[in-house]
Amino acid sequence: MSSPYILVLYYSRYGSTRTLAQHIARGVEQAGMEARLRTVPAISTTCEATEPAIPETGALYCSDAELANCAGLALGSPTRFGNMAAPLKYFLDGTSSLWVSGALINKPACVFTSSTSLHGGQETTLLSMMLPLLHHGMVLAGLPYSEAGLHTTTSGGTPYGASHVAGDERRPPDETELTLCRAQGKRLAQLALALQTQHG
Repeated sequence: MSSPYILVLYYSRYGSTRTLAQHIARGVEQAGMEARLRTVPAISTTCEATEPAIPETGALYCSDAELANCAGLALGSPTRFGNMAAPLKYFLDGTSSLWVSGALINKPACVFTSSTSLHGGQETTLLSMMLPLLHHGMVLAGLPYSEAGLHTTTSGGTPYGASHVAGDERRPPDETELTLCRAQGKRLAQLALALQTQHG
């Protein structure tokens, strides 16, 4: 049996959400757990368009088995009109077999996002990602205000989950945003470890 891991599953178009995912993974590893970075394929309105089985760069595509067997889940997406991006929604829509089997019940989860504008629908995007996780019976974990960055940030960072404001110039995440990502990953891993000890 493999050792427990946190699945850091994201979709990223321009790289900001991927950077957040990498720092959440660092936080997971700081707490002493393995982090598995995974992504989902892009989708197209052209039905004939397909993606290669293995991405040319970046994280591998997530399998249903990796999702089913994770000890916890960090789910990330850029904002799309105040909602998660279609490729991530498409992937989640295909997880009904995991819902039927109850594979994700009582596992901890968190969400994170990136937007172009300061008021670009970050909180509704985070909430939109929480909904299917609640249906799967997962235990949602936000960012508590004991994280100092939530009091000082002038860009991303919410109690609903880590976030980033890229702006039109595609500004990279700042240190406060990245610190909050690491804190979120660490908290998720600590919760997963505690839940495993309790139910192990």
